[in-house]
Amino acid sequence: MYIKEIELNNFRIYKGVNKINLSPEKDKNVIVVSGKNGFGKTTFLMSLVWCLYGKNMQNVDELYQKEIGDKGGYGKYIGNSLNRLAKSEGDTKFSVSVTFRDVKIPEITCNEIKITRTYDIVTSASDKVEVLVDGFQNELIQDLTTDGKQDGEEIFIRDFILPIEIAKFFFFDAEKIVSLAEINSPEQRRLLSKAYTEVLGIKKYEDLKDQLESIQDEYRKKSAKPHEKSELSQIIADISKTQIDIEEIEKSIQKINDEKLEKVNASNDIQRKLIQEGNQMTLEQLNKLKEEEAVLNTKLTQLQDDLKELFDLIPFGLAGEILMNVSTQLINEKNYRTNKFIQEDVGEKTNKILDDIEQEKKTFPTVVPTEIRNFYESQISKLVKKYFFADTPELPSNFEALHDFSDAESNELNGLINNLKHTFKEVFTRLNDEYSRSKNQLDSIRRKIRDAEKDAEDEYISSLRNEKERLDLRIMSIEKDIYDYKEKTGGLKNDIKTLKQRQEELRKKIDDSRKYSTKEEKAQEVIDRLKDFIKSFKEEKKKSLEANVLSELNILMHKKGFIKKVKVDINQSGDDVDINLFNSRNEKIDKGSLSMGERQMYASALLKALVDESDIEFPVFIDSPMQKFDRDHAENVINEFYPNVSKQVVLFPLIHKELTEDEFKLLKSKISKAYLIHNFSMDASKFVESVPDQLIKTYNELYAD
Repeated sequence: MYIKEIELNNFRIYKGVNKINLSPEKDKNVIVVSGKNGFGKTTFLMSLVWCLYGKNMQNVDELYQKEIGDKGGYGKYIGNSLNRLAKSEGDTKFSVSVTFRDVKIPEITCNEIKITRTYDIVTSASDKVEVLVDGFQNELIQDLTTDGKQDGEEIFIRDFILPIEIAKFFFFDAEKIVSLAEINSPEQRRLLSKAYTEVLGIKKYEDLKDQLESIQDEYRKKSAKPHEKSELSQIIADISKTQIDIEEIEKSIQKINDEKLEKVNASNDIQRKLIQEGNQMTLEQLNKLKEEEAVLNTKLTQLQDDLKELFDLIPFGLAGEILMNVSTQLINEKNYRTNKFIQEDVGEKTNKILDDIEQEKKTFPTVVPTEIRNFYESQISKLVKKYFFADTPELPSNFEALHDFSDAESNELNGLINNLKHTFKEVFTRLNDEYSRSKNQLDSIRRKIRDAEKDAEDEYISSLRNEKERLDLRIMSIEKDIYDYKEKTGGLKNDIKTLKQRQEELRKKIDDSRKYSTKEEKAQEVIDRLKDFIKSFKEEKKKSLEANVLSELNILMHKKGFIKKVKVDINQSGDDVDINLFNSRNEKIDKGSLSMGERQMYASALLKALVDESDIEFPVFIDSPMQKFDRDHAENVINEFYPNVSKQVVLFPLIHKELTEDEFKLLKSKISKAYLIHNFSMDASKFVESVPDQLIKTYNELYAD
């Protein structure tokens, strides 16, 4: 799949209709789109994300989330996206269209798919999406529309073009992807693991397994005892209801979060007015303080989440003695199983030796006295154990297995115990200290802002203060509601885990006591095979991803051999993924100790490996492509990363800063098309196509002044 053309019509800085052809050629997969800062590079990339995802674009990247937040929410952001010059001339609509070629969709043969998202600032309550397959609407999209809502197009984009969970791997700012190397908190890892599951194709098999399990549940109900049937039906209904409750809560969070962004924006506007009236602080100083305040707010939220994760461990710490008893019991159970197997092996081997001796006695010329025979048989049994199974202790006759954990469950418990014993206190102390420092810094900044506000109490100033106080109280109330909602969501997710555990137990109980029809046996066989496949597939993808990331790192990094091993850790439930790097001494490398260039190399290697593993053919769009690279790293990226990461790679560099003439010479043999974004008036930019190998020359001539 590749993008043939993008058309922007009155979208932000792009006045009127602006079309750009991005088709790659056979051996030239790179398209360069450049321009000076403020001319529309980032807006162009943002237009593509908006066209595909609309109001959900803020879930793709923090860049879009911040942009929308700064504008006071999605409604204000999109409402202010009409080109100013077009608006002054009476236009009310703007749109972005993206035309795809070579899209492979099951049961549909097509040459082109065109997606157009439109917004009218006068009549639109929300943006409208149109999807045309070879110029016509398609029945598949109409079939995807649910509950009478016009969301079939959104589902089509998500399911057949590119899932939003993995869009971050295809649209990214190369300077900011270093954040992938800094993901440490459980919440960050969980969010990323959802993307990994989508990228690596695991989710579609798990969804299929769940669907087949649901079908099997219907068979189970027919043969289950009345009380079992009733309980199974209730569990299924409870799971479904809880999932609906979670979805409704998430919609509520989104709704009040949009309101919060509007209120924050309005409060900030009033604060600026108060400071201007006070004449004690410049707008530049205020904006700098507001930026610091926003960074600290984000940091505090993250620290709160991290601390909450640790708070969840405190009950286990208080029950430390019980945990250690459970661990000891699990060790004993494992030894019991091992010893039982060995004892059985001792008995089996001894019996074989005695059987062979018995056979040989038949050919012995004289009769062996019973006492001698019994003596030697007894000694043989003792000596077999002494010389072949000396380390095997006798089995206690009264030992009872209480837990019967799998190896994975035992490892998870031991991981929890090791965490409590070795890292919990240190991490908790560090996070708590960091939270206190950040809170004090935030309070200090807020005091500075308050002190800068005008002290005068005339009617106008008083009304501003009252309005700001009202807005701030509502913001605090919303933040509390969001926190409560998230707490409730966490509880509901735990409820689902408990319900699913009970569901599995009940399924097994019903299965053990029922007779299968031929159809049921076949369905169960498919489910069992699918479970085995998912387990092996995850392990295969894990190993493949480890090898792929290591290979890419060795290609991109000029410090050859610096990283010797890559290990992907995935917990049993699959909702926590962590990637660790090891040096030649098998020591874990702290990714925070890497230089910014090395972090970008690591993030680039991870992205390339994930794209390779995904088998998803989608164009890659990279803003600020050469930031943080030294000369050797830049050369490796140009020669190895950009030509190979995708069949279509669109770069948005700043000429002479993020793409020097020497770097351009290395890249130009791979460039199929090149464009400059020319700002021909304060409110309008357009695309100027250049002969690819003359891009630098064209840029220099266009901006000779």
